Amino acid sequence: MKKGKLFSARNVAYFAVLLALAVVLQLFASAIPMFGVTLNFSLIPIILAGMFFGIVGGALMGLVSGLVIFISTAVMGTEPSTAFLFQADPALLTLTCLLKTTLAGAAAGLLYRLIAKKHSLVASFVSALTVPVLNTGIYMLGMVLMRSDVAEFLGTQASANAVFVAVFSLIWLNFLLEIAVSVLLAPAIHRVVTVVEKSISRRNGKKHASSANS
Repeated sequence: MKKGKLFSARNVAYFAVLLALAVVLQLFASAIPMFGVTLNFSLIPIILAGMFFGIVGGALMGLVSGLVIFISTAVMGTEPSTAFLFQADPALLTLTCLLKTTLAGAAAGLLYRLIAKKHSLVASFVSALTVPVLNTGIYMLGMVLMRSDVAEFLGTQASANAVFVAVFSLIWLNFLLEIAVSVLLAPAIHRVVTVVEKSISRRNGKKHASSANS
């Protein structure tokens, strides 16, 4: 997408589609059970938004996705541990939920713009990997900062290091699955972005041609 065109009618329509996809994936496909762990596809719209719209678009999609995650897991209580932490430390939990996806989307947009100038497929892989890495990393940091509340939820008196290890042991496999999903889907995501950008370029070319003829 061209700079300065983020809020064009076409981009707003594309963003709305990705936003609807983010809501659907978070509510209905964010925790698909598989061999005792879960597959999470709700980060895909954040990756796409970063690649399509750059830093601002990626950050905005991340913020909205984080808000959806926060409402569904903390406010609605679909995830017991998150709901407990929201009651214990609402400010820090809210900040963690919103910050992790927002920064992930912004970083994905930035890295894609920088790397795509040399190799768009590599840029797609890097962006796809950046989102789950930052999302999980910031979440882990939030859990460490809330270590006493996490220890209370776990029913143990634990040090910061012990809480970190306990939390990491609970989410590391899901994180690896998110990485695997991102790597497997990166070529498809790259293809989608390429097709859309080519389609937009053709339409813009036709508009310029018709304007010149008139």
